Amino acid sequence: MARFLSLLDGPWATLIVRELLKGPHRFNELAEVLPRISAHTLTSRLRTFEKHGMVTRTAYPEIPPRVVYELTPAGQDLRPVLEAMNSWAMTLPASVFEIAEDAGSVHSRSPADS
Repeated sequence: MARFLSLLDGPWATLIVRELLKGPHRFNELAEVLPRISAHTLTSRLRTFEKHGMVTRTAYPEIPPRVVYELTPAGQDLRPVLEAMNSWAMTLPASVFEIAEDAGSVHSRSPADS
């Protein structure tokens, strides 16, 4: 479990993988479907995935340059894991997610909001 979490830690990792399970994406395409992710976080996660063999990064020698990210077979192996996580989440009452969203908004407030 610790090995899994070391690669897929944080709220964005599974969402990036979810999008890449749909097929290859360019950086800006991922940023568009994950509008609240910062460029720094997206870049960091993609580099980590690439370093650990979960994602390939293909740069095409074009002008403007085109870079495409795609899951490797090891990354594709996460499909049943994410499907199981989704199936489990679908069994929970909606109120669980309202509580989680409320807790997230409390943690994301700036000191000026207090």
